Amino acid sequence: MSALQYLAGSPLASAVGWTLLHSLWEGAVISAVLAAVLLVLRSPRLRCAAACLALLVLLGGFAFTLIHLAVTGFGNNRLLTRAAQFSASAGNIGAAVITSRHWAPDFSLIAPWLAPFWFAGVLLFCARYLAGCLSLRRLRRRGVCQPSVRWQQELGRLSARLHLSRPVLLLESALADAPVVLGHLRPLILVPAGLLAGLPPQQIEAILLHELAHIRRHDYLVNLLQRFAECLLFYHPAAWWISRVIGAERENCCDDLAVSLSGDAHQYASALAALEQNRCSGREPAVAATGGSLVKRIRRLLKPQARNGPWAPLGAAMILIATAAISFGAWQANAGAIPNIYAKWLNQDVAYIITAQERAAFQKLTTDEERNQFIRQFWQHRNPPGAPEGTFKKEHYRRRAFANKHFASSEPGWKTDRGHIYIVYGPPDEIESHPRTAQHPHVIQVWIYRRVKVLGDNGFFTFIDFDGSANPDGEPFAGGDYRLAPSPQGERILLPK
Repeated sequence: MSALQYLAGSPLASAVGWTLLHSLWEGAVISAVLAAVLLVLRSPRLRCAAACLALLVLLGGFAFTLIHLAVTGFGNNRLLTRAAQFSASAGNIGAAVITSRHWAPDFSLIAPWLAPFWFAGVLLFCARYLAGCLSLRRLRRRGVCQPSVRWQQELGRLSARLHLSRPVLLLESALADAPVVLGHLRPLILVPAGLLAGLPPQQIEAILLHELAHIRRHDYLVNLLQRFAECLLFYHPAAWWISRVIGAERENCCDDLAVSLSGDAHQYASALAALEQNRCSGREPAVAATGGSLVKRIRRLLKPQARNGPWAPLGAAMILIATAAISFGAWQANAGAIPNIYAKWLNQDVAYIITAQERAAFQKLTTDEERNQFIRQFWQHRNPPGAPEGTFKKEHYRRRAFANKHFASSEPGWKTDRGHIYIVYGPPDEIESHPRTAQHPHVIQVWIYRRVKVLGDNGFFTFIDFDGSANPDGEPFAGGDYRLAPSPQGERILLPK
């Protein structure tokens, strides 16, 4: 078994896989609720807070689902059962799909395979984020210089207006293309070299107020939360959409604070337009004045009465509700389906001895505990009176093993006509073998049962070898593609499909 199969077959992979599937509808519901809330709220602070809460709930739901599935799964051996089922049937998934009359996705087989790819995706996004952090670390130390004393004093004055108690360092950078804030405990504002001398003082003051607003709002920590969610839920469109909402509303909050203190929205909008000329994306661990959609931000500043219409969040809500409906429907369909390990027991192991009423009752069961209890009672009900427990079950599986070993032809031995009769009635009391003749060009076997009540005295079954490979003088259970012949009354035992 390869390392990928070993990982996918582990109980942890089953828990992770089901958590990923559940997170689809969980995230869709959370996003739909958030979209509805955004239709009502107009304050950027409240909208940002709602989006942050939605992201926390999404992460919390993912963690709770994973822990719940792991704990309950290990406690009830469900995940171990699914892992064993997966290991036994992983190589036959393609065959099962081809031979199934009505194909339906078996999530109990699909879920464990999701875990290895999720682990790989998380590692890839974490590596990408780590590379961005290292790039920012170099940005903090290379190509920087102290600005003039005037701007250092101005930064102190602006910090006092925002009631910031932490000291904030201001540096000019030859590598930065837009103002950014780095760090939380020791915040640093990097501005592109020449920016302080190239823009009017009023615009520079507004830009510094914007960056100081990020520090006051602890946006650097919120940004870390976003990156963590994007790494963990990289596959989920809801995580990315919520993160974009947070980023956009965060910038709107800082814009409003900067404009309220500077008092000139036009000057600030002109400063943002000037910064856009040197904008460059990719420094995700930082927060910058050029974050979000700059065109929307400028339009919002210059025309505050022209609010964004409800169609964007409404459209997102409709898409996410559709995603929730699809994923929940898939889950419901799978919830009604019998897991593969129990379907095999029903359609193969006991296909010939289970009654129609028992089959219908078993198919209505919804939990593994109920199915396991049914199976225990099924074997106990058929055990001979006074016989040791499990006698009938052992004999049944012995017959199946014998049939698979001796009667296999183009299909498994248990599926052949002789295998069917042997499993139901056991070994015959007598076997008559008739060689080929001019009147009968096929080898014929007659199985005679003398002590089977349902067959009467000297009941028999006639089998005809149609492929011509049987040897009537050899081992009676060896070789040949024997088919059950119609009885003298014209009846025939029908094999289950």
